[in-house]
Amino acid sequence: MIRTIDSKLIRDTVKDLFIKANTSLRPDILSSLRLARKNETSAKAGYVLDIIIKNAAIAKKKMLPICQDTGMAVVYLKIGQSLIVKGSLKKAVNEGVALAYKKGYFRNSIVKDPLIRKNTNTNLPSIIYTEIVRGNKINIKVAAKGFGCENASKTRMFRPTDPLSEIERFIADSVKEAGSIPCPPVYIGIGIGGTLDKAVALSKEAIFRPLGKTNKDRHIAKLEKSVLKKVNNLRIGPIGVGGNVTALGVSVLTYPTHIAGLPVAINISCHATRTAETTI
Repeated sequence: MIRTIDSKLIRDTVKDLFIKANTSLRPDILSSLRLARKNETSAKAGYVLDIIIKNAAIAKKKMLPICQDTGMAVVYLKIGQSLIVKGSLKKAVNEGVALAYKKGYFRNSIVKDPLIRKNTNTNLPSIIYTEIVRGNKINIKVAAKGFGCENASKTRMFRPTDPLSEIERFIADSVKEAGSIPCPPVYIGIGIGGTLDKAVALSKEAIFRPLGKTNKDRHIAKLEKSVLKKVNNLRIGPIGVGGNVTALGVSVLTYPTHIAGLPVAINISCHATRTAETTI
């Protein structure tokens, strides 16, 4: 059935999602932090985790940002092929972002030109990914991506003959190199396959998966578990003070690739991992 919705509904939904993402820690992230605190044996790490958990509670109660870096707005749209949007979809998304950052008094962090560095003062433009799917609804996922963790991202074009252990080492070494910069305990998104740009896109989308869930493919789930163990053995710990938990989880997404390629991308997300989604 063909369905028509007004772009204003998309605008308001995007606004609400970014306010929620920036002020209310995801329940799965919060549960993992509490579990990490329960299992932590380091006094320093335990103290830091207490502060992180308390900070999240204050942010939610007072509708304040979880972190001062309220991120670059990334929006994923899965649009039903039987849905008609009345008005400009792109304009609605960007208006929703602008309204959220104005209403929430969130920091505007976007510069118009990457070299001249003049702030747009609206946190625009956002980054928008679209995918056409069956149905007459639209799924909207948003991520407020801070650049402390974004700057720790890595990509590498492996050879198909490279052993899996080399990929695991690449991921662990990348986390070790990043140290405290991405504000651990982190959530690590990994994209494997496709082309270089597809692997990177997968690595960012991977962080939307709720912690505690694993990839449906057994060999990939095994990889996630192995990488998580290696990363936590680094003992970087919360904010780099040492401890049992450097990463809360590892999420791997894969895509078919060329016979001559094996692209791997790492997207590290901080302990605040600010995402939200809904379907309208």
